[in-house]
Amino acid sequence: MSTAAAATTTDRLRRLADAARAAGIDVVLVAPGPDLAYLVGHSVPSHERLTLLAVPAAAPVDAVMILPALERGGWEGSTAEAAGVRFVTWLDGEDPYAALLGELGGGTELGTAAVDDHLPFLHAFRLQAARPALRLQPAGELIAELRMRKEPFEIDELASVGAAIDRVHRRIGEWLRAGRTENEVAADIAEALVEEGHRTADFVIVASGPNGASPHHEASDRVILAGDPVVVDIGGPNPAGYNSDSTRTYLVAGGDPDPELAKVHELVRTAQRAAVDAVRPGATAESIDRAAREVIERAGYGEFFITRTGHGIGLEVHEHPYIVAGNTRPLEPGMAFSIEPGVYLPGRFGVRIEDIVVVGDAGAVLMNTSPTELVVV
Repeated sequence: MSTAAAATTTDRLRRLADAARAAGIDVVLVAPGPDLAYLVGHSVPSHERLTLLAVPAAAPVDAVMILPALERGGWEGSTAEAAGVRFVTWLDGEDPYAALLGELGGGTELGTAAVDDHLPFLHAFRLQAARPALRLQPAGELIAELRMRKEPFEIDELASVGAAIDRVHRRIGEWLRAGRTENEVAADIAEALVEEGHRTADFVIVASGPNGASPHHEASDRVILAGDPVVVDIGGPNPAGYNSDSTRTYLVAGGDPDPELAKVHELVRTAQRAAVDAVRPGATAESIDRAAREVIERAGYGEFFITRTGHGIGLEVHEHPYIVAGNTRPLEPGMAFSIEPGVYLPGRFGVRIEDIVVVGDAGAVLMNTSPTELVVV
């Protein structure tokens, strides 16, 4: 395990402890999932057995990982070990909640514990039962404050996985054609995602014709027709766990396309460019949403833009910051998020164009470069 990785883990744990102390929280409890992977570089599913990282607010940070003995081998040689996290194991039949409280000084000094968004209610309930006086509160916002600002190596990972998803979009013509079903096309795209550098295909939306009017339609047995517009929204994690997410809308050659398609596609493309151009340090998240929405509203299609403009991305496909009305958070360098305006006409078609951007010192830095024009396949 590299010294640099261990130093990153140590720094992240210290910053989390500092934030907890400033918020009057005694300990932060982090379950397996993306928050744990962010903090210590590794995560394994806990199933029904308790696995938990406890990060006390007191300095110096003395983080402890409690986990089933049968899971200990999965952490051998991990960054958590190199960073000095203490490991405490428990056996089936023992009480892991009492063991955790024991490691935290018996729990008598604990007033407030913040739990991350991925801790199952089962474990929160049993921990509360073991220490009724302990006040539990969410830690999601606290951890999000750390994760929102991507470090240089994280931006490199987003650029790499962005390039991988671009390569898949440039190959869509290999699979998308009239006579095939959405499911058939989706299966080929899923294979290509892995071929081009993803660890797995996390989602593959192939929404043809009227199905494109449903933003979260996945894929079905509908046969794609000549002249169909097809929304293709795809993504997944790279080997380091950082995610891609990119959407393009294609036109299947032949047939008679909807007469409004070209107009709507160019409108969405203009709205997307307006939102990208609005990105800069200090601009609010909601102002980026407004930049895209105003373009579509002025053209008379505002009621058909039924989603937010974007979401943060990193170790999760959807994370902070959210690019939506009401989010007044100022953008800062290193924040990464999607910009994906769309128009969804019920019973007819939908158009969405999506790229990932990172806030740079002078504006948006695009993680995607595949063409945004209406490509005929």
